[in-house]
Amino acid sequence: MMGFMRKIAFTVALGLMGSPAYAVCSSKFLNPVSDVCWDCVFPITIGSIPIFTSSRPDTPNPASPLCLCPGLPPRPGLSIGLWEPARLVDVANEPGCFVNLGFNIDFGLFNLGMASDNNTGAQTSGSKYHVHYYNYPLIGWLGVLTDGLCLQSSQFDVAYISEVDPLWNHPELAMLINPEAILFANPVAEAACAANCVASSNGGLPINKLFWCNGCSGGMYPLTGEVKSHYGGVQSSQTAATKVLARMHRYLLARKTSGTSAQCQTQSAPIIPLDQYRWQITRPIAATGFSTQFIDAKREFPLGGESFGWAIWRKRNCCAL
Repeated sequence: MMGFMRKIAFTVALGLMGSPAYAVCSSKFLNPVSDVCWDCVFPITIGSIPIFTSSRPDTPNPASPLCLCPGLPPRPGLSIGLWEPARLVDVANEPGCFVNLGFNIDFGLFNLGMASDNNTGAQTSGSKYHVHYYNYPLIGWLGVLTDGLCLQSSQFDVAYISEVDPLWNHPELAMLINPEAILFANPVAEAACAANCVASSNGGLPINKLFWCNGCSGGMYPLTGEVKSHYGGVQSSQTAATKVLARMHRYLLARKTSGTSAQCQTQSAPIIPLDQYRWQITRPIAATGFSTQFIDAKREFPLGGESFGWAIWRKRNCCAL
């Protein structure tokens, strides 16, 4: 009898060990005052002259403080350069988890897959996430800077939800929008990412010509929810967030806003300009101080800290009246 009971207990234990671990949606509404790195708006320049300085790296600005936009008559102005919080990205380990907005949605039949961390002990096999991409014109909402700085006037909008996109979970289907993955999703191309890692570390900017690289996190291709090398939730979620931003550029829903050529009108950019973006983690714990490196400590923890939120800061050069 005791032997029979031991067999039952052993069978139940095996069943529990093999049962799936269900994700928990850890979401909280983003506080635009306390959860945003307001120091990230700097430096602010007029031409190449810094008006408000910063130790953060900056993209090249027009040399002249004066600019002239075409038209009838031509419009003169000042060459302004600043960084603006423009987008939010949820990177969730559960479908329907809107990390930065503070709620969860059951997609039902429209749910096309469960995101998960696929690490198994000491062996790393990557991870999968769902993402949501928002237009987030925070500066315009709060009236922190005047419209005279020619900030784009837009409304809050959910621009992309991966749960209803069949291309997000299937690298083969994703080839329809990024056929160049054949060239860059391989060890040889990813080896070149070492140069991007060096350039983007220690206060530098990434190299736009290495557009298939995500800093020190390796390659971005294919542009799906799969992160091939999982080195922790913070770094892996940032890779997933960068992938969705690259997809928005491919869909022409994100544009080039930095540089002399974008002063009068933003430009189409099907290839992501890496150097015009900064990343700030907002969830589960916001990082509002200065750092050019990932801060993993205390920003990933079981149950309540396995979904992540990111704010995307975008460089804006414009010709302001």
